[in-house]
Parts: sequence; C-alpha cells; structure tokens
Amino acid sequence: MDFAAARKVMVDSQVRVNDVTDRVLQAALLAVPRERFCAPDRAFAAYAELEVEIAGRRKLMAAREVSKLLMALDPRPDEQVLAIAAPYAAAVLARMGLKVIAQEDDPAVLEVVGAVLAEAGVETVQAPFSEPHGEGYDLIVSEAATPVRPDAWIAALKPGGRLAVVERSGPAGKAVLYVRGRDGLSRRELFDASPSVLAELAPLPTFAL
Repeated sequence: MDFAAARKVMVDSQVRVNDVTDRVLQAALLAVPRERFCAPDRAFAAYAELEVEIAGRRKLMAAREVSKLLMALDPRPDEQVLAIAAPYAAAVLARMGLKVIAQEDDPAVLEVVGAVLAEAGVETVQAPFSEPHGEGYDLIVSEAATPVRPDAWIAALKPGGRLAVVERSGPAGKAVLYVRGRDGLSRRELFDASPSVLAELAPLPTFAL
C-alpha cells in the first residue's frame, strides 16, 4: 500500500475540506506516518474516515477530528505540550516544532507507538490518565473523550494555557477548548464528535441513604 499517497488523500478529503486551513499543520499531517500508530494488522485502515485500533480498547481519533482539535489549539513553536492518550497528535505537534510529552497508561499502547514517538522527538511517560504528568503546560490535548470535565488536566495548564478535548457522557460528545486565565477559565464548544471514552476518568458512584 502506498501510505504517502493515502496521507495526501486524507489531507485533501478529510482535513482541508473541514476548514483546517493552517498550512503548517497540513504539512505535519502529510509527513507523520499515521499507519505506524495503529495495531500492525490495522495499518491498512490508518487513513480511512474512522477510529483505528492501537491496542486493547484504545483507538486513534479520526483524522478530521484530531486536525480540527489541533487547529483550535493554535499551536506555536517551542510551546510545551502534554498529549494525554494522544500519540498521533503528539507526533504531529512535534513535527510543528513544539516540545511534547506523550502520556499513556497502558504499556501495550506504548509498545505500538513508543518507537515512532521516539523518532519524532516525543518523550513518553506511563501514568494514570487521572494524574497528568507535571504542570505548567501551554497545551494539553487528548484524542479520547472524557466523561466529565477533566479538572486535573486543566490544573496542569499554565495561565494562558489551552486544552482541547471531547467531552462525552452519552452517545454524542462535544469537542471543547478551555483556556485557563489568571482569574478564571473559559470554555468554547467547537464541533460534534464521538471518539472512544476514557472510562477510567468517570467519577466513582456515590450512594446516599
């Protein structure tokens, strides 16, 4: 399969036509080998308009959705990024000149994506998704949805930092952009999306007598 040709078709038919106009982002999407972030037996589906398995329950976000999230973040060279459950987004942002840490909680996912992330200059850490690695980030992004507002992630942003994520508590979700100010937090809805949910972020049930 000609993956380079498939990448061009992906950018032309799934990215540009959905108002992702940033040419630096487009160039990064054309350069990053999306097929290497998939389970080996699913590489053939890397450029289809769907989520593709990485390992276990984890999937890559569809290219249309991840490109729109990244454009909403307005990434700038040398910014510090934490990519939580977002290995493909991590590599794309690194290609754009940002300094990226990719956080995963499952060693099986790192076994698939670790080598290609290292080649992209992305540092990897293994830690629970409920506990973001470090703090003071300019950007945080996730390719998976969260069932509730990820307050721990928001707290890891520096003032002026931005978080792009899909919030999904039912069949459909909303991609949202948070911006942390010095005295508050803004939230803007971006588009409808329904990626797989990080179930481990769901709050524990409570019981009342």
